[in-house]
Amino acid sequence: MDTSANSRILAREGSRDLCAEAARVAAGRQSAREALQLATAAADGPLCRHAYIRRFDATARATAAAIDAGRDAGAPVPPLAGLAVSVKDLFDVAGMPSTAASASLADAAPAAADCTAVARLRAAGAALTGHTNLTEFAFSGVGINPYHGTPANAATPALDATPRIPGGSTSGGAVTVAAGAAWAALGSDTRGSIRVPAALHGLVGFKNTQALTPADGCIPLSFTLDTTCAITRSVRDAVLLHELLAARRVKLRGRPLRALRLALPQGAGLLDGLDATVARAFERTLAALRAAGAEIVEVALPADDAPPQSSGQISSAEAWAWHRPRLEAHSGQYDPRVLARIRGGSGISAADYIDRLQARRRWIAQVEASAAGIDAFICPTVPVVAPPLQPMLHDDEAFFATNALLLRNPSVVNYLDGCALSLPCQAADELPVGLMVWAPALHDDTVLDVSLAIERALDGAGR
Repeated sequence: MDTSANSRILAREGSRDLCAEAARVAAGRQSAREALQLATAAADGPLCRHAYIRRFDATARATAAAIDAGRDAGAPVPPLAGLAVSVKDLFDVAGMPSTAASASLADAAPAAADCTAVARLRAAGAALTGHTNLTEFAFSGVGINPYHGTPANAATPALDATPRIPGGSTSGGAVTVAAGAAWAALGSDTRGSIRVPAALHGLVGFKNTQALTPADGCIPLSFTLDTTCAITRSVRDAVLLHELLAARRVKLRGRPLRALRLALPQGAGLLDGLDATVARAFERTLAALRAAGAEIVEVALPADDAPPQSSGQISSAEAWAWHRPRLEAHSGQYDPRVLARIRGGSGISAADYIDRLQARRRWIAQVEASAAGIDAFICPTVPVVAPPLQPMLHDDEAFFATNALLLRNPSVVNYLDGCALSLPCQAADELPVGLMVWAPALHDDTVLDVSLAIERALDGAGR
């Protein structure tokens, strides 16, 4: 699809997302420096406490100033227009250490160069604002970090006085976007680490097919499952960030909901155990989609495997392989919960690991066959709203149970090597709830196209 057609599909008047702000900068209605000043003030505010590990204020100001000077001289304004973008502390940024939010890497040397993902964002005009906090080594969906402190959920204080978890592992990234300190957050998704915090903050998180985006210069968790992707404020922002990170053009068909066939996954437990708020939001969403003409059918997923547990075995085995040489000298500097999960991989034999990878290939083929004739699956991103933070800090039983629950639905997509987008579907007076739109590998453009149609329908329904 040509650029003008994509622009028509992506048009969204009145939205204060990255695309709208970049257009304001390009038109001279706002300077990049003014936009960055607002983002910096938000980063200094209480909602962003513990969100950043290290800030890049000076280089961000230099980028914004350069964008303004170029625009004033008649140069084209690049897509990200000098706007604030945060970076998960896994990705190499030239001149800065990458520490995975771990005390064990506190003495890491500064990176000699930007990793590819960061270089692409910088080339597109991003004002990179800093490395954001995360679960140490990206190894949980809760977002707890005992070394750097845990940022509280930045979206819930206006609705609920209870401090709530941010979700992980891209906890700091989600907080920066929700708090207004960044327009987008670069992160990684291994079993839901972009989509979980996006869902718990009422944001958009797109996990593309793994092979489409580069992972070089990123501290790994699981070579098989890690995906480089971003948290944004809207689906059209997700399209833009994906195009930049993947260096490819998304082909949008712009189909209305009445032309779409969506599937409710059966047999894998993805619709089980929903709390009252999530159940209410999901049923209301289904009603809105049906009212807009979407066909919603039930499709059974293969029942001979357990994707959440299987993906956990793969990630644990691969994490153990990476961390094993470091643990003799540095195990005392690890978060004990993270260390326990890493060491769990030591009990997975090479034969068991190979069996799991072969079982995964069979399961992928079965799901791809089941998905024939549908545009995308839909289900809640996570089955609960953000739980209170305090119990997670000290109660191991509550922490591990919550972690498993949060990762249950999104990890299916990583095991599938698929693509998925979480978008908010809650009402204005409800805590954030995510709707996950997903499909097998290389159906990214369809997932984005379907998500745009759903976003428009939910906005029109007064979400």
